[in-house]
Amino acid sequence: MLLLIGLLIGLILGLTGAGGSVFAVPLLLLLGGMSMADATGISLGAVAATTIYASLRNSVSRKQVPLLWKPGLILALSGALTAPLGKWLGMQLDELWLVSGFSLLAAIIAVRMWMSARNNPQAASVVRAGNFAAIPSPDHLCNLNPTGQFELRPRCVTGLLIGGLVVGLLSGLFGVGGGFLIVPLLLALSAVSMAQAVSTSLFIIALISSSGFISHVALSENQHWNWLLLVAAGGLVGMMIGQAVSHKIANVWLQKLFAIGLLVAAGAMFFSTALTPS
Repeated sequence: MLLLIGLLIGLILGLTGAGGSVFAVPLLLLLGGMSMADATGISLGAVAATTIYASLRNSVSRKQVPLLWKPGLILALSGALTAPLGKWLGMQLDELWLVSGFSLLAAIIAVRMWMSARNNPQAASVVRAGNFAAIPSPDHLCNLNPTGQFELRPRCVTGLLIGGLVVGLLSGLFGVGGGFLIVPLLLALSAVSMAQAVSTSLFIIALISSSGFISHVALSENQHWNWLLLVAAGGLVGMMIGQAVSHKIANVWLQKLFAIGLLVAAGAMFFSTALTPS
């Protein structure tokens, strides 16, 4: 079952531009029978392994989309600092409160996925391809120079640092990758393409999730390495399948289906925990 859950996680992660990793925790809790603490830890480890593979695959691809290294590293390193704090905070909270917070976050992400698919249908088909947009805009915190590179001025760096700290905290707390915030944050900060934001988010998620998982190992008494190996192995296979078929099936209706599925999974997760005797 854990191998199948990992397969679903990797497949969804490969077929979504942002928000796919949020499915991991409900699947592990509902289908894997894990506690919230174990589900968030295994989720971080599996998402880290899957996104590391996807990042390495993209780095050797002939159709590689240029990564946003400077802002990406700032987001990743600042997020890696707060992911352990989020994991520690999650261990102090009652499981019902933690599940309630996760369910609320998942509902917000699902609504955003639906609205994004409806308002920007072209972006729904973007997974690993696109063109670099090098036109700076005065409405963004981070402008691009004529060569298409980020100009890391104080306002820009501050925005990236704050964004990274928030992403890392939520990642450690709820066991999510953070793509639901990273992608829109990169798009909001500067005039980059959707493809660049999605591609760059992979290595950011990999670093932040790795930090969160390391803190899970350090803070938890039970490691469950066999669980992680099964889920991660399934996730890698799922990501391979997702990347192979994404250009054929990634569309508006698929994103809307994921949004509905996430709402259902979050609701089922909440009521399952709320109705279970302490």
